[in-house]
Amino acid sequence: MSPFRFRMGQTLCICSRGSITIDNKKYYFVQKLDEGGFSYVDLVEGAKDGHFYALKRILCHDREGRQEAQTEVEMHQIFNHPNVLSLVAHTFVDRGGKTEAWLLLPYIRKGSLWSVLEKLRDKGSSMPEKQVLQILRGICSGLKTIHEKGYAHRDLKPTNVLLDEDDGPLLMDLGSMNRARIEVRGTREAMTIQDWAAQRCTISYRAPELFNVESHCIIDERTDIWSLGCVLYCMMMLEGPYDMVFQKGDSVALAVQNPVTIPQSCSYSEGLQMLLSSIMVSNPQERPNITWVLDQVQDLQSRSPNTQTNMV
Repeated sequence: MSPFRFRMGQTLCICSRGSITIDNKKYYFVQKLDEGGFSYVDLVEGAKDGHFYALKRILCHDREGRQEAQTEVEMHQIFNHPNVLSLVAHTFVDRGGKTEAWLLLPYIRKGSLWSVLEKLRDKGSSMPEKQVLQILRGICSGLKTIHEKGYAHRDLKPTNVLLDEDDGPLLMDLGSMNRARIEVRGTREAMTIQDWAAQRCTISYRAPELFNVESHCIIDERTDIWSLGCVLYCMMMLEGPYDMVFQKGDSVALAVQNPVTIPQSCSYSEGLQMLLSSIMVSNPQERPNITWVLDQVQDLQSRSPNTQTNMV
């Protein structure tokens, strides 16, 4: 979601803009923000309150698509947490024989974690460790509430983390979420889950156990812990650990079976590097849970109150 810049007090001609109504409240279209395979995000302005919102329009091509959109709505409604993006309102609209799900979300001006990291990379800079830990703690806090309610995000990545003006992270795009614990019984179930993961879990942030799902196993919320490790690596190195593997056309499924390599040039503390290594463990049974990770982050914060010297 791209940040939208405008001059405060600028007059926008209402007559030239389309409007929509959700829950008997009118909103005016301002501009497009983002576009994906099956969804669009527009910036809209509340006619009465003058606040800006992000309107996510999901194209539902069939009954299954509508159910997936309904699930995304329900996931938003389950969670009320400062680190999980809230849902302001929603509706389903039939247009020309097709159904669209409209999700009205808070507009976060700063944009995604990925956009912030891109700007740092363009400047030849890096993120101070204090900021890394602050953002990581918020992501962990959001994941903890998701896991405690028996769910998993399944598509955690820097583009699915928004940052507010105080660098508070908000987990978004809850469309891939499902029950945390999935019991796989047989080859057919394994292939079904593997195919689902290939569609819904971004390849360079996907946990190893989702590439080759065993015929008798349990997939649990620790897929998110792997993705969390990839996000932490991205905050430290300004690119995901497997982004280049994917871009070169090499096998990510093969690469994730090996321990993550932290470049020798890494200037972050030994404690943060050890945390990264302990999160990115290929065997999910040896991977820690979110409570342990959050405890480690808080411990690092308490031991490193002034770790903002990592600017290159």
